[in-house]
Amino acid sequence: MITKTRLIAYGITAMLSALPLIAQPKPEQRFWTDPEIALREDPDFNVQGEYRSENDKAAIGAQVVALGKGQFEVYILEGGLPGAGWESGMSRTRLKGERKENKIEFSDAATKMTAIFESGMITVNQTDGAKKSLSRVTRSSPTLDAKPPEGAVVLFDGTSTDAWLNGKIDNGHLMANGSTSKQQFGDYKLHLEFRTPYKPDDRGQKRGNSGIYHSGRWETQILDSFALEGKENECGGIYSIAKPRLNMCLPPLTWQTYDVDFTAAKFDASGNRTALPRITVRLNGVLIHENRELTKDFTPAAPHSKPLTTPEGPVYLQQHDNPVAFRNIWIVPGK
Repeated sequence: MITKTRLIAYGITAMLSALPLIAQPKPEQRFWTDPEIALREDPDFNVQGEYRSENDKAAIGAQVVALGKGQFEVYILEGGLPGAGWESGMSRTRLKGERKENKIEFSDAATKMTAIFESGMITVNQTDGAKKSLSRVTRSSPTLDAKPPEGAVVLFDGTSTDAWLNGKIDNGHLMANGSTSKQQFGDYKLHLEFRTPYKPDDRGQKRGNSGIYHSGRWETQILDSFALEGKENECGGIYSIAKPRLNMCLPPLTWQTYDVDFTAAKFDASGNRTALPRITVRLNGVLIHENRELTKDFTPAAPHSKPLTTPEGPVYLQQHDNPVAFRNIWIVPGK
């Protein structure tokens, strides 16, 4: 026999089971989009960056990456910094580090190399017993703040998103919002400046991800891949096609530049393709792809993903759930 009390209990249970599950609080997500605030709120931000010894025949460079909550990696580079002495194929040694009071101690068990960060300097103890003192270096692209030349089409100057579909402006910056240029282009020269956020707790593709799709099809990747290997899915890579000649990505919250020469595919009078598109890319003023043939009709996640039948297309800025900012975007169309 089911009593009235039991019926009430059944009713309450049924009501509770019909209620939506209570959302669990998400883990704290620490990221910064303003360097002044990052410097004030996270002491690790002031350590991350580039360092270099005096300019001598045995110069070395160091790139320090913050991994969150007092954990770091440093890459010791023979010859200097990328694009300033160090080239692909030269020695590159990774040391792991941890903050201990007012200094950070780095080491690598395999090579026995050690380093110490203290008072704004890095002292590297090399395997041959030599010591090197490295000072902080702040580099910027030589094309930063480049003015659009005569005949350029200004796509964004900080004042409006009129040139974009789905454009979003914040604090004078165009945000990575899945925006598409209203105008389409064939051959062109593109100048664009971008800034990735500082996300020390994240790794890989979660760390400042976006991209520029040329003609809406071929992506030059944007990512906080500072100090990483320089793969095709990292900053400077042509996604799924080619890795950059050199990883020229600067630290997060640094304004960086892409300068791109894009040559559109060619078609004959019957609409048959006679030449593949080509691209030359400079990241922060350094040549990383030269006249690279684009052998696919599109790269992953491209908004234009049908077979290529026309030489013209838009510029597309990928939305990848990261607060990547853009500024000073202009194009000089080719003839």
